[in-house]
Amino acid sequence: MTDPSRPTLQSGETPEQHAHFEARIARGEKIEAGDWMPAEYRRQLIRMISQHAHSEVVGMLPEGEWITRAPSLKRKTILMAKVQDEAGHGQYLYHAAETLGATREDMLAALLGGRAKYSSIFNYPTRTWADVGMIGWLVDGAAIKNQTMLAGCSYGPYSRAMVRICSEETFHHKQGKEMIVTYAQGTAQQRHMAQDAVNRWWWPAMMMLGPHDSDSPNSGALTRWGIKLKSNDEVRQEFINEHVPELLEAGLTIPDPDLHQDAHGNWRHGPIDWTEFWAVIRGEEGLNRERLAARQHAHDDGAWVRDALQAYADRQRTVAAD
Repeated sequence: MTDPSRPTLQSGETPEQHAHFEARIARGEKIEAGDWMPAEYRRQLIRMISQHAHSEVVGMLPEGEWITRAPSLKRKTILMAKVQDEAGHGQYLYHAAETLGATREDMLAALLGGRAKYSSIFNYPTRTWADVGMIGWLVDGAAIKNQTMLAGCSYGPYSRAMVRICSEETFHHKQGKEMIVTYAQGTAQQRHMAQDAVNRWWWPAMMMLGPHDSDSPNSGALTRWGIKLKSNDEVRQEFINEHVPELLEAGLTIPDPDLHQDAHGNWRHGPIDWTEFWAVIRGEEGLNRERLAARQHAHDDGAWVRDALQAYADRQRTVAAD
């Protein structure tokens, strides 16, 4: 029987090359940019890393909308620093994808043209200031679970980028939790605002960790090659086990009537509405058009900067040649 997780050899590849490559991964070695790798390994990494980079850049938008409306100077400076961090994360990841032969221009063209995906959770609107805190607590909390796993992945540049990103995301997570706990212990209006944010972000945060393993077409190859070290459902379970007790301790209610703790202490969730997940990814629901329009505007508005940098680089090369 054919192993469905074993990728098909591409033109010019041999079984011996694949066997040597997989033996390196089995020994825990990191694959570096100049090393031989299967074409499918390269393709999957470019797809995954560029999607991750797009998510960081698009992810600046829901929170960036609140910079001018932050309730205090302290909250404003914290939020500005966080949005700036997200831009930096996108840069790290675009650079990691470029080590595989992808170009920044092609990746951005795929994003702006709607051919590349980014995390669907950033297509949900931020309706109140509490949403900023809930994104930090739940969305960044879910991201950290996934990113911590990716920090151990087999591709060196991606792994090293994730180590740095995780340290910053951990700080964002703590900031978000501190905000929501403060409001949950505040006035009736603040408590209502915090609870409303939980109600709207709980399920999207659960879905952002990806479909169930049986419905994830890329998981087999990603696991075989050490890119993914845990399944979507394993990471989701870690997220639930950490966040359910903290939310309950803060006095908040989780919008899942089927949520319960099993005999082993694991929190078990009810059925996830995957129809919503796929509809948001396809742009049938949510703010996909608005997010891409905002990125297109920023891309067009920054054209003069890219042109100036290119002119400077060309002049430096001319001077060096002389």
